[in-house]
Amino acid sequence: MLIFLRLSRPAGERQRSGVLIVGQVSHHSIELIWTREHGTDWTDPPENWTCFILEQKNDRKHTYKEIHKGYNTRFTVENLEPNTTYTFRLKVMWPSGQQHYYPSVSASTEKEPLNGRNLHNAVLRTDELELRRVLKSIKVTVDVPDKLDFTPLMMAAMKGFTSGVQILVHHGADVNKKNSSGKDSLMLACFHGHLDVVRFLHSCGASWSSRDRSGCCALHWAAAGGHLPVLQYLIQDGCQVAVLNNYEHLVKILLENGADPNIQNQSGVSAVEMAHAFERKVKLHSS
Repeated sequence: MLIFLRLSRPAGERQRSGVLIVGQVSHHSIELIWTREHGTDWTDPPENWTCFILEQKNDRKHTYKEIHKGYNTRFTVENLEPNTTYTFRLKVMWPSGQQHYYPSVSASTEKEPLNGRNLHNAVLRTDELELRRVLKSIKVTVDVPDKLDFTPLMMAAMKGFTSGVQILVHHGADVNKKNSSGKDSLMLACFHGHLDVVRFLHSCGASWSSRDRSGCCALHWAAAGGHLPVLQYLIQDGCQVAVLNNYEHLVKILLENGADPNIQNQSGVSAVEMAHAFERKVKLHSS
C-alpha cells in the first residue's frame, strides 16, 4: 500500500521536490521514496546537484538523527522492529545553498510472519488458542523441528499437553516421525509417563515396535521413566514384553506378564542377573 503526503514548496522552488511516499513495507523494513525537481542536469558537477537527507525520529528523546544522505530519491530503512510505528522527515539542500525540511511522515512495519518458532512457543506455553491460530495460518509446517530436532508433537508429548497433541495430529503431524536419535513422540510420552498421550498416539497409528538408535522401544522408555501405569497399559495392549534393568518392581510386572528372565539385553545381562545385582546392592547399602 502506498501512502502519499503532499507538501508545500518554499518560495522560488520552481517545481522542486513536492511528494514524499512510503513504499513497500515489511515486518523489518520501510521503503521511503521522494521526488526530484524537473530538469535535473546530471552532466553538471555533483556540487550542482540537489542533495537529500533523510532523518528518523527518536520518539523517546523527541529528536531526529540522519540515516541517509545522497542524490538518489529512494531509501529502504532496515532492521526495524515488527508491528512498530516510525517517523521520518526529509531535508532538501539545493545547489544555491537553500535548504528546507518537509513535514514528517509516519509508517508502521507489519506484524512478524508466523513461523516454526511461534508453533513451538505455543506448545511450550501449552497455549491451545495460540496453537490453533498458528496452524490455521497455513504458513507453518506442522512437523518443523527446533534446534534440538524435536517437532512440536514431540514437545507436546513430553509435556503431556494432550489437547495440543490432538490438535497437531488433526493438522497432519506425523505420529511416527523420529528425531536425530531415533526417538518418536510415543517413546517420549512413555518416558515422561503421560498415559493419555500414549493412548491417543497409539490410537492414531504410533507403533509399539519402533526402536530408536540405541535399540530401545516404547516399553523400554516407559520403564526407564519408572511409570507403572504406562508400562501396564503397554503390556495389556499387547506390546511385546521385553527385559528391563534396574527397576525391580517393573521387572516383576514384566515377569508376571510372560517375560523370559533369561533373555539378555545389549550388554549381555539377563533379568535374573540384574535381579541378583540389585539384591546385592540393597544388602550392601543396608549393612
